[in-house]
Amino acid sequence: MKPDRHYMERALELARKGEGRTHPNPPVGAVIVKGGRVVGEGFHKKAGGPHAEIEAIKSAGKKADKGALYVTLEPCSSAGKTPPCTKAIIEAGIEKVFIAIKDPNPKNHGRGIYVLRKAGIRTVEGTSRDEAFELITPFRKLIMTGRPYLTLKIGMTIDGKIADFTGKSKWITGKESRALVHDLRRRVDAVMVGGRTAVADDPSLLCTGRRDGSLRRIIVDSSGKLPFTAKVLNDSCASATIVATTEKCAKSRIKKYEAKGAEVWVLPGSRGGVSVPRLIDKLGKAGLMHVLCEGGGELAFSLIKAGVTDNHLFFIAAKLLGGGKSVPSIGGDGWSLNSAPNLKFKEYENVGEDILIRAVRK
Repeated sequence: MKPDRHYMERALELARKGEGRTHPNPPVGAVIVKGGRVVGEGFHKKAGGPHAEIEAIKSAGKKADKGALYVTLEPCSSAGKTPPCTKAIIEAGIEKVFIAIKDPNPKNHGRGIYVLRKAGIRTVEGTSRDEAFELITPFRKLIMTGRPYLTLKIGMTIDGKIADFTGKSKWITGKESRALVHDLRRRVDAVMVGGRTAVADDPSLLCTGRRDGSLRRIIVDSSGKLPFTAKVLNDSCASATIVATTEKCAKSRIKKYEAKGAEVWVLPGSRGGVSVPRLIDKLGKAGLMHVLCEGGGELAFSLIKAGVTDNHLFFIAAKLLGGGKSVPSIGGDGWSLNSAPNLKFKEYENVGEDILIRAVRK
């Protein structure tokens, strides 16, 4: 691997440490190199905190002078909650800046590069561009559309079932698949489930290392059936819970949810449930970049039908449930063959005894 790519790969590795914690800002990593040695590193840890470039400059100290900076996203050139990074880079005496990708935000797109070049700093764009592009995909979608990037995860049997005829679903997939889902929860901004799933499984929707309230938990429950004893309302992260409902939910229940610390969104209804477009718009306005939906089948159908799913993860166990009363992975009325949504397979891998297939909207 060429040295420039090697250093940028390290910057990307650092950036991924901030995934799920920076919204509505993108995850960014930075590395400062001088004399063929890394003298400073940093990544953006949370919104409102120092950006990756600032962390790297602090780490390098005086060694940043005449060094080269590798950063996964174009440095900001205007003041927000923090001073512009371009100013700090210039003042640190950095001579060269490698930028993986330009900022997709139209307000900043190319401005940081212009400011640096005007100051006499050589800038090189495009090192590890594809990896950086993928890293900021959720941020890019939020900036360009006002809506979050939505990953739909389904754990199912090989014949497409997510629960048996009694409603039991623990556990269809193996421990390796569940561990992978926990890692995914660590990297997203919110986890969302339907009301029926929340009632039947009483999930915590938390993961190791995310018990600080930074992971939002969204329960889509049009009539307020979520019991007040639910884990998402009674653990230390209850204030990070959002109950998305409609006017069918009694005001007395809304008050009790709020008394538990949860945030309640009363949204328009649609065909007996919460309006998906209005829900997705609300998630975007809340600054959530990447939302992971973990079911159930009715919510999955509604999201796919509304055309708001971007990424699809199918964890398939080598089990068969069969029967007309077992629960299908995708509920609703279904589609005719001619109108069926089309996905494009991107990759697959063995996960323990299961298979993971990833597909995107075609």
